[in-house]
Amino acid sequence: MNFKNIAIIGVGLIGSSFALSLKARGFSGRITGIGRNEDNLLRAEEMGIIDAHTTVHAEGVRNADLVLLASPVGRFEQIINDVRHELKAGAIVTDVGSVKAGVIRILEPLMPPGVNFVGGHPIAGKECSGIDAATADLFTGARCIITPSPRTDREALDTVVGMWEEIGSRTLLMNPEEHDLIFAAVSHLPHVVAYALVNTIIDVDGGILHHGGNGLRDMTRIALSPAELWRDICIYNREEILGILRKFSSYMSRIIKLMEETDWSGLEKEFARAKEARRSIEPDQHKK
Repeated sequence: MNFKNIAIIGVGLIGSSFALSLKARGFSGRITGIGRNEDNLLRAEEMGIIDAHTTVHAEGVRNADLVLLASPVGRFEQIINDVRHELKAGAIVTDVGSVKAGVIRILEPLMPPGVNFVGGHPIAGKECSGIDAATADLFTGARCIITPSPRTDREALDTVVGMWEEIGSRTLLMNPEEHDLIFAAVSHLPHVVAYALVNTIIDVDGGILHHGGNGLRDMTRIALSPAELWRDICIYNREEILGILRKFSSYMSRIIKLMEETDWSGLEKEFARAKEARRSIEPDQHKK
């Protein structure tokens, strides 16, 4: 890895794990953490996650070879506007957001001459956030989707792909619009549904949630994710998420109709179809 200075904007679970992953694989350059919470940054420095910190974005990116945007996607535009005049020629800006097309449309035109943006989305995370949940192996074996646009510099693209592979990720190139449609279904929908499911239960009776067993905990674990982060994702991927939510709503209406008509055979067929599809992504299925 040819980077000497890396700036990470957003020192939480993903940003901290990225720094730890680099250091675990011998990165000997300087990592600067940038964020709004001075206490969090101080702790990250004391824990050896980062080498320096600042709450001033423009100061933190100065002389950086790589800038990683690991804050909520809703802050990206303001951050780049704040730092763009401090980005040096030859620097690469990349991100870890789970929305790509809208982010790329906004950020690419903001890059100064000689600075390249490459969109990225590591498929890794936990329901817990913050530096205490960060690990050096978070990305090991995980997929990382890289979403080049027609304007993406090939050398910068190859550098970002190589960087993620060097810290153990399995990279995959994908069109930004295709990415957003896929992840509206497999990631954004489940998160929205998890939030809605918890709210439905507490609206039935605010005191019954604790009666849920492991099944409920498994289904709603992702509702522990930061609300601000998922608000921003819904803003940036609004149309794709709305389309998927309408499909989900239509399917729920079908389930309601089957129950209203006491069509238990039809209901069982729907459950069996889902069960079979779900089995296909169990780890042991790939070993057969």
